[in-house]
Amino acid sequence: MTLRTLLLLLIVVAIAALAALNWPTLTLPTTVSLGLTTVQAPLGLIMLALTALLAVFFIAYVLTLQGSVLMETRRHTRELAAQRELADKAEASRFTELRGFLETQQTAVLARLDALEARMSARARESENVTAAYVGQLEDQLQRRGPAPAADPAGRIDPGLHP
Repeated sequence: MTLRTLLLLLIVVAIAALAALNWPTLTLPTTVSLGLTTVQAPLGLIMLALTALLAVFFIAYVLTLQGSVLMETRRHTRELAAQRELADKAEASRFTELRGFLETQQTAVLARLDALEARMSARARESENVTAAYVGQLEDQLQRRGPAPAADPAGRIDPGLHP
């Protein structure tokens, strides 16, 4: 029980206890003015009845207010669920778009890698051909010069044998 409910319950019990303990005084008829006329009635009972009527209206108001808040909460919950579903669909759509974009980029990168590999292979062949041509040219020049100079066992070239 909340403090507010406990406080209201204590007030109702106090009013009931005062009414029970002072019942003879509450039912004592007195002259009551109604504005235009006066009547003989028990003022205590009239005040107690008005307090009870006020309590009934208060309870009805609280129940109505609580019902409207509950309905509003349910409406907000449904709207929130709908918005969450829309957000989930939008996020799934973005993931799909991202996947498509990444696949496109991957295809483009693979195509560029294939082109680079083809160019590197062509350059490597070209470099091999150039190297082979240089080696062939050097061999031709060496053959035109004649036999190679003799070397002594220490690996030095003998200057007297060289033409």
